[in-house]
Amino acid sequence: MIISASRRTDIPAFYTPWFMNRLRAGWCRVPNPLRPSQVSEVSLRPEDVDVIVFWTRNASHLSPYLRELEEKGYRYYFLYTLMDNPRVMDPGCPPLADALRSFQVLAERVGPEKVIWRYDPIVVTPLTDQAFHRKAFRRIAGQLRGSTARCIVSNVHLYRKAEQRFKEKGMEWAAPGEEDLGDLMRFMAGEAMEQGMEIQSCAQRMDLERFGVGHGKCVDDEYIAKVFGIKVTCRKDPSQREACSCVRSRDIGMYDTCLHGCLYCYATGSLEKAKASYRRHDPAGPTLVS
Repeated sequence: MIISASRRTDIPAFYTPWFMNRLRAGWCRVPNPLRPSQVSEVSLRPEDVDVIVFWTRNASHLSPYLRELEEKGYRYYFLYTLMDNPRVMDPGCPPLADALRSFQVLAERVGPEKVIWRYDPIVVTPLTDQAFHRKAFRRIAGQLRGSTARCIVSNVHLYRKAEQRFKEKGMEWAAPGEEDLGDLMRFMAGEAMEQGMEIQSCAQRMDLERFGVGHGKCVDDEYIAKVFGIKVTCRKDPSQREACSCVRSRDIGMYDTCLHGCLYCYATGSLEKAKASYRRHDPAGPTLVS
């Protein structure tokens, strides 16, 4: 079983004590996102967990516990989002300089093959046009040379709640046309190659391989086999979008719990909801939020 921690929230950034308590207990409970009254129990015992996939923008709180994870026999890797969006778009995320240093320190500790850089989602606005993304991507890629072997990119899919947040901030966004997106992807593919990284897409309906960006998976059975030498399921996760190629995993997070406050986030209805959830959070509890 692959544990996803988590697509729904940033567990390393905000809920590390809870996660470690549940790991030590060997189980946690996870409400069904569509039916919160339906709660399932998930084993976190080392013998039941093939790999833990951490999704984060800030791993610094979890880093002190990595030795404990390893001593208990857990395998893991990180999907680490690093961007340089204006603060109005990513108000609660660490400043880029801090995030870069955290990423680099983590890669030195666990190895660059276990830390994957996510530059996503790419949102085009008057503040973040194609020129902005070219500059930001080049800068970050240069800083991460030697700290990762893979970069994942994706074009944003704005859900209704995210669109509303952009409107409330008086910000317009536009889905780039195929030609503009192709130009940007070619640029990013070239920059990634120059810095020794392979580049893949995440859940993109459009074929980006012709622009140099391979179709990828974030929860990737082939990657897991290569890095850890183990075989896991190759079955597509049916709970993810049609264009998503990730293999099956169990997500232990909850929606409306992330405090980063990113305007484009699909997992949080509002920052106020997330703050209310955080106030109900009990690090010793069986679920992330009671």
